[in-house]
Amino acid sequence: MIELSIDPESDVAPYEQVRRGIIELVSSGRLLAGSRIPTVRALAAELDLAPNTVARSYRELEAEDVIETRGRQGSFVKAHADSSVQRAAQLTVEHVAALRQLRVDDTQIEALLKQALRS
Repeated sequence: MIELSIDPESDVAPYEQVRRGIIELVSSGRLLAGSRIPTVRALAAELDLAPNTVARSYRELEAEDVIETRGRQGSFVKAHADSSVQRAAQLTVEHVAALRQLRVDDTQIEALLKQALRS
């Protein structure tokens, strides 16, 4: 899933730790524009949190324009139209998803990307 951990001993509320963690993943480029993030239930189970805790984080991230929910399709890192780098990141995510649908494994995808960069 995504690289998040919750510190139960922290003075920061768990929903805030999730919110900050996702913002950090987006800011660092580890979560790219267009990337699908886990469902509320899936992330809650992964982090051993109540679904309402994760739902609150997602609501706040939506209000901050960090993620967008597309109904039954799920929640995604929001792409901002003013950034060509974010658009490139979104296209890369879509390309990798298409390759995975073709059953190309990540090692092969990485090799293909490296080959394309040398061209």
